Amino acid sequence: MLDNIISERERKIKELKMVGIDPYPAQCRKTSSVGDVLNKFAKLAAAKKNFYLTGRIRSLRDQGKIIFLDIEDATGKIQAVLKKEETRDFSVFKKYLDIGDFLEIYGNPFQTQKGEKSINVKKGKLLTKSVRPIPSDFYGLVDTETRLRKRYLDLALNKDLRELFIKKSEFWQAVREFLTRNGFLEVETPVFETTPGGAEAEPFVTHHNALDRDFYLRISLEIALKKLIIGGFEKVCEIGRIFRNEGIDAEHLQDYTQMEFYWAYADYNDLQKFLEKMYKFVIKKTFGVLTLTWQGKKINWGKKWPKVDYSKIFKEKNGFDPTTATEEKLKKRARELHLELDKSLGKGRLIDLIYKKTVRPTLIQPCFLINSPVETSPLAKRSFKNPKVVERLQIIACGTELGNGFSEANDPQDQRERFEEQMKLRAAGDKEAQRLDEEFLEALGYGMPPTAGFGMSERLFSVLADKPIRETIFFPPMKKK
Repeated sequence: MLDNIISERERKIKELKMVGIDPYPAQCRKTSSVGDVLNKFAKLAAAKKNFYLTGRIRSLRDQGKIIFLDIEDATGKIQAVLKKEETRDFSVFKKYLDIGDFLEIYGNPFQTQKGEKSINVKKGKLLTKSVRPIPSDFYGLVDTETRLRKRYLDLALNKDLRELFIKKSEFWQAVREFLTRNGFLEVETPVFETTPGGAEAEPFVTHHNALDRDFYLRISLEIALKKLIIGGFEKVCEIGRIFRNEGIDAEHLQDYTQMEFYWAYADYNDLQKFLEKMYKFVIKKTFGVLTLTWQGKKINWGKKWPKVDYSKIFKEKNGFDPTTATEEKLKKRARELHLELDKSLGKGRLIDLIYKKTVRPTLIQPCFLINSPVETSPLAKRSFKNPKVVERLQIIACGTELGNGFSEANDPQDQRERFEEQMKLRAAGDKEAQRLDEEFLEALGYGMPPTAGFGMSERLFSVLADKPIRETIFFPPMKKK
C-alpha cells in the first residue's frame, strides 16, 4: 500500500511539471504566521484583511465544490477553505494536493457557521509536494526506536515535542544570561586534545590528516579553561559539546552539551552561594516555577539547599568511613551489593561505585554533597583541615548528579602525584583513569590563582523536564538495524 501511495504521488509530480507547475519552487510569500492570525483574528476578520500564509497540510476534506484544509506552521494550525467559485486554480488543487504537502495561501479570515476560525482562500501555490505520507496519516508513529531514528517525523507530528526543544533552548539562554550578568566571558576552546583530561572517561580517537597525528575528542572543557585562568582571565565559561565513549542509559550520552565555568579568587564556598542562585534563576526562567514533578515526586528547587557531608552519609548507609577504609573492605562491601568489580579498580572507583549504589539514589530533594574523598577527585584541592577529602561539591537531586564543582587544585607537585596515581590505575587496566598531562602541569607551574570551577550538562534539563536524556536531544546515536 505504501508503494502505491508513493507511486501515485510521483505520478502527480510528473503531471505538474508537464502542465508547467513547479512542485518545488524556491520562492514564496509569507506576510503573517498562523499564530499571528489566530491572536488577532477578530480584528483581521472585521477589516477583511488579506495576507499570505504558508505551512504543511495536516488534513484534507474534499466535499466537491469546497475543500477544507488544516494548514500548520511553527506557530499553530488553522483551517483553510478553498471554494470552486472563489479560489483561483481550484481544479489544480483538487487534483494534486495531498496531506503533507506545503502550501502558500492568500486570503482573509472568517468564521464558519460552526464558529471555526478559517481562511477564505482566494489563491494558492504549491510549495513542496510530499512523496511519502506522514505517519499519522498512514501507519502511525508510536515505537520509541522509530521516533528516535526518524526524529524529523516525530517533530512534525508532535507539537509538545517541538515545545520541549524550544524550552531547552530557553534553558541554555538562561544559563548564558546569568553567567553574563555575573561577569563571565563566554569562550570557545578546541574539541581536539592531545591529552584528554578533566574527567574520568574513555575518549574517542580521531586522525588529523594534515598533521598526520591522532587526537582525542575532548571529554571535558576543564583543562583548556584552566589554562585561560593561568593566562590572566578571571571569569571564563564555555557551553560546548563533549564526547565520552561510554554506555547508553537514561542519563548518559556519547556526545552532549556541557557548561563549565572557572572563577579566579573564589573557592567552593563561594560556588555554593552562587550556584543556588543560578539554578533557581535558570529553572524559574525556563519553567516559570520552582517546584517541578519528577517520576511522580514533587521536587522543590525553591527551598534553601542543605549541605550533606559525603563521608557521614556514606557511613550511615554502609557502616564505615570511606576515607579510612582499605581497598579490601571496599571490595567486600561492593561484593555484598553485587556490584560488578574489575581488578583494575582503585580505591576511588570502589568508593564511587558503592556511593552510587547506596547513597545517591536516596538524595531526592536538591542538596549540596560536599567534601568527597580525595581518591575520587584527582583535580580538586585538598581540604587544609582534612587532607583526606577535597573541597568539592556536587549538586544532587532526583537521585543523580546534576552539577559538579570544586576549589581547583593549583599545587603543581600535588597535581603531578595525583596524576601519577591515576596512571597506575590505567596501567592496571582502568580505561577511564586520567592521563598524566605534562602540558597542563607545565602551565600550572607558572601559577594559577585560587580558582573555583564548576560543570553541568544537559542532563539537568532532562531531569527538570522529567524525560530520559535521549528524549531531549534531536538525533541520538542509535545501533545499526
